Amino acid sequence: MTITENLTQDMKTAMKARDKEKLSTIRMARASLQNEAIKLGKDSLTEEEELTVLTREVKQRKDSLHEFKEAGREDLVEGLEREIEILQVYMPEQLSDEELKQVVQVTIQEVGATSKSDMGKVMSAVMPKVKGKADGSKVNKLVLQQLS
Repeated sequence: MTITENLTQDMKTAMKARDKEKLSTIRMARASLQNEAIKLGKDSLTEEEELTVLTREVKQRKDSLHEFKEAGREDLVEGLEREIEILQVYMPEQLSDEELKQVVQVTIQEVGATSKSDMGKVMSAVMPKVKGKADGSKVNKLVLQQLS
């Protein structure tokens, strides 16, 4: 079952349960997926494209969450945390720190990177491998750590 099909199914369930928060989050995600399909001129997205859109949505919410926490807007923080929680259900399971470290080390060896100047090569090789399974900033820190 694709992400879109899962979202549609869960949207129906949320409607029946009168879960407004979950319903609005799912509708937002479906709208983002639909907008992306329109932008790409397709009827439907591939699973990888769906994952890219959802990853972008989660990242936007995490960035906003960080800003709201800094600004002391606890009233908005709670809602965003719930949205992130809802969206995470449709994302693949995140890699553990150890698994991620392993992927980074293997990629560094594959690329033959030796210094920080090879950071771009390593990142461009690692990111497709961990797409949707790890946060880019976390990967960035690990790569920087390994190349130092």
